[in-house]
Amino acid sequence: MLDGLSHLALEVRYLDRARAFYEERLGLRPEAVADGEVAYAVGETDLILRRPSTVPRGALHLHYALSTPPDAFPTWEERLADLDPDVVEFGEYRSIYVDDPDGHCVELGNNGEAGGADPGGVFEVVLEVESLSTAEETYRALGFEPVDRGERRRRVRLRGPFDLELWEPQLGLADARGGVHVDLGFATANPGAAADAIAGRCQSRQDHETGVRVRDADGHYLTFEAG
Repeated sequence: MLDGLSHLALEVRYLDRARAFYEERLGLRPEAVADGEVAYAVGETDLILRRPSTVPRGALHLHYALSTPPDAFPTWEERLADLDPDVVEFGEYRSIYVDDPDGHCVELGNNGEAGGADPGGVFEVVLEVESLSTAEETYRALGFEPVDRGERRRRVRLRGPFDLELWEPQLGLADARGGVHVDLGFATANPGAAADAIAGRCQSRQDHETGVRVRDADGHYLTFEAG
């Protein structure tokens, strides 16, 4: 039903400070700049930095992950060493975690394709939810399937066009937190059908210039965009 993550927006207090981190530290290049926001193309996803002046707002204290080529990981460790990063091993994979200037926890995982050094795309997003079972039903209706579950930690990992973790309020690895009022965009061939699939689980629905936008039970905005 869903083909990819078309956009992910983060809330920032000071755009110049946030841009310095994402452009100088992570090497991202702005694709579009508007009043109060800037967008970067990271693989198939537009990563948007947004000041809190519109609705939907960007995500508050979001944990999300970017893929990097395995051979570039030592370079990232050196490049981010002065930010007191956390490095965690997951079997054959490794991830480095750093906080951006607004408290978003950025994970760089060495699960990307070889070649180059720039982040290759968003492969994970973590949402904070009030009821794990209710939120899981919502996203399973969109085609995500559970692949890992932490009963004691009250979380579930779902897999779709990217990995989506749902957390009840808690601190995760590197003291990361799930996002609040997250603004997500999904590429899909049929925006209306995607919105219909979760019609009974949403607070609101409205037509959007690129598709259909809904607000889920936890206040996250989901825009289903034709693509």
